[in-house]
Amino acid sequence: MNTGPVHGATGPVHGTWEPRPAARWEDAFLAGNGHHGALVHGDPHDERVIVTHHALVRPDPDGEDTRDRLPPRVAHLLPAVQDRLLAGDLHAADELTDGRPLRWIRPFHPAFQVRLRRPDATGTGKGTGARTGAGARHGYRRAVDFATGEVRVDCGGHTARLFVSRADDAVVQHLTDPGPALDVLLDHRLSGAPAAADALHRHVRTPEGALLGLRVRYPGSERAYTGVTLVTATGGTVTVTPEGIRVEGAREVLLLTRVRRHTGEANLPAEGRALRALTAGRADAYPALLARHLTLHRTAYRRVSLDLSADPAERALSGSALLRRPDSPALAERLFAAGRYHLLSSSGLNPPRLTGLWTGEWDTAWSGGFTTDANLNLQTASATAADLPEVTEALASLVHRQLPDWRDNARAVFGVRGVVAPAHTDGESGHAYHFDRDYPLHLWTAGADWLVKPLVDHDEARGAHDPRTTAVLAEIASFYEDFLTRTDAHGRWTVVPSYSPENRPAGGGPGAVDAAMDLSAARHALLTAADRHPEHAARWRAVAARLPPHRTNADGALAEWARPGLRDAYDHRHLSHLYGVWPLDEIDPHDTPAAARAAHRALALRGAENDSAHGHLHQALIAARLGDGGRVAAALARVLHGDYFHASLMSSHYPGRDVYNADAAHALPAVLIEALVRSTPDRLVLLPAPLPAHPAGALRGVRTRFGATLDLTWSPEGGTAVLRPSRTHRVDLRTPSGAQVLHLVAGQDHVLTLTGPRPR
Repeated sequence: MNTGPVHGATGPVHGTWEPRPAARWEDAFLAGNGHHGALVHGDPHDERVIVTHHALVRPDPDGEDTRDRLPPRVAHLLPAVQDRLLAGDLHAADELTDGRPLRWIRPFHPAFQVRLRRPDATGTGKGTGARTGAGARHGYRRAVDFATGEVRVDCGGHTARLFVSRADDAVVQHLTDPGPALDVLLDHRLSGAPAAADALHRHVRTPEGALLGLRVRYPGSERAYTGVTLVTATGGTVTVTPEGIRVEGAREVLLLTRVRRHTGEANLPAEGRALRALTAGRADAYPALLARHLTLHRTAYRRVSLDLSADPAERALSGSALLRRPDSPALAERLFAAGRYHLLSSSGLNPPRLTGLWTGEWDTAWSGGFTTDANLNLQTASATAADLPEVTEALASLVHRQLPDWRDNARAVFGVRGVVAPAHTDGESGHAYHFDRDYPLHLWTAGADWLVKPLVDHDEARGAHDPRTTAVLAEIASFYEDFLTRTDAHGRWTVVPSYSPENRPAGGGPGAVDAAMDLSAARHALLTAADRHPEHAARWRAVAARLPPHRTNADGALAEWARPGLRDAYDHRHLSHLYGVWPLDEIDPHDTPAAARAAHRALALRGAENDSAHGHLHQALIAARLGDGGRVAAALARVLHGDYFHASLMSSHYPGRDVYNADAAHALPAVLIEALVRSTPDRLVLLPAPLPAHPAGALRGVRTRFGATLDLTWSPEGGTAVLRPSRTHRVDLRTPSGAQVLHLVAGQDHVLTLTGPRPR
């Protein structure tokens, strides 16, 4: 029985494995190309592959009044509310609404499951799910290879493989020795599927096998989605059955699946021809299909790796066994690798949702959308440093598609030019309609800068300005130029109303004045836009200069609201007020030590509230920026000891694997990188927050914001850093042993030895 790691034990394992099928969809292994996703249970007798697609959000019924899916037109109420807030009425912003009830975004849902039944193995043609005993007798193993994106199941001489092609945008499955008979069917009846959904099956024989079609029309709507699976068999016969098709006596079977969302009816023959063109009707086309995919997927995945000098015996463990050793360096290695794999696999049409690209049920928590006021940026936090421009481009795609809606938000809520981003989106609409009195998310003005910051980081790393990012920065600056009209007693602009997600001042309403996040966002947006638009630079810099500074409260902490008299509420999962520390460079121990001390005090006072995984890892990212490795380690320990990870190595929102959610899985690589390397356009900090549990290791391929890749090795005796700059630049270097200036030359490697009082 082969129970070894995916790629041997001489280094970190770039994959994971399990000795039995998944009994729950949450434990199913994952594959994806940023458009289609697949969840593989791995039952050799009754396989269930759940297929998802980023575009699948449930529409409103035709004819339903959808005016409440537009931003509230409350700009005419704004002056009076501002007057009352500035006069000390802490609940005045509660009335900046049109009175609508909370409206959730349209929910993300799965498409269907591709079921592969072997009636010879079950005796009835109906599978029994995870047969752990049968699997063990036949040397069962299911594994996912992160470097290739391929999920593989081996049992008793039968092999099933699957990947989701980045090159051909299809779910590709291949079975060898499928047995005397194999039943194939498409089934949309997953948990929570609406009973009123109109499902139509169409199955037809083709020269190479068969074409299965499933059209599901949403209740009360002309909108639908269609799944198409082309089955190609080598040898044997294929017959159409009432449920699907039966393949008998085949040596191998190839399945290609796609999903389309549409209005009316899909053209099934045309979809079938498009899939057939990928294989020329040959079941042995799998290697060629995989090779095309690997050119894109493997190249991206291999750019960055982390080696924590883990025990080879622990590296060889299954994922579920390794999760029972939360302090193992092998677990940190594998979660780093899995996080990069899942992040890459869920990024394409969109960046990752709250569930990445995957779900096994229609009733997905928080509608399975994009929560932009924290979660989305935490999930994509490693995109620049971990050299995954595919993730940044997916985020950029979402932002730029939604800009017209962001403009509507600015006009409707605030009556000004520019853009305001929503705090929740389904990926289609960018309108700010998800809010109520307790969560006035429509008043969050920092969102556009927060979402564009990763795009700015990407531009810095590659050394060129994306004209799309430059254009949206001008729109954000225009918003602040129009919106900032009220001043305090010192003649400084006030941000009013001001919302710090998703908190409120003690004793007050959530809509307040001068939230720290809003001040940081306004400053950053205005100054960054000024750098890219010299024709407006003087004006925008003047606006930024009149913003008030952050306030240090009586506890010595950076206050969440700079407005005097607003008291902090510390026990909260969000850390919006420390935006200036992470991901901005506004507050830094080297440049602004007093502000950094106040930020560190604010971090120390922050509670965990409901133990949301994103809260713990947000604290870790900020602690890394502040040089507190002990606090980074404590935050990681709360997650690793808190049973947040499924056997799939996808994570949950709460401890005890409660609520499937990608925040921890995707954010963890960023935490480990930030503890080891930090860069700005002009600075490199090595080992800013060393982790006591990982005294030795190697981090390779990290991309810096000054355009160099970095390989770092470290141990208690010292270390080495190799910089490979793509452009000539002067960089301020900081290490635990000192500081110096580096003069980097494009194309010339620069080697640093981290020993003695100063690096050489």
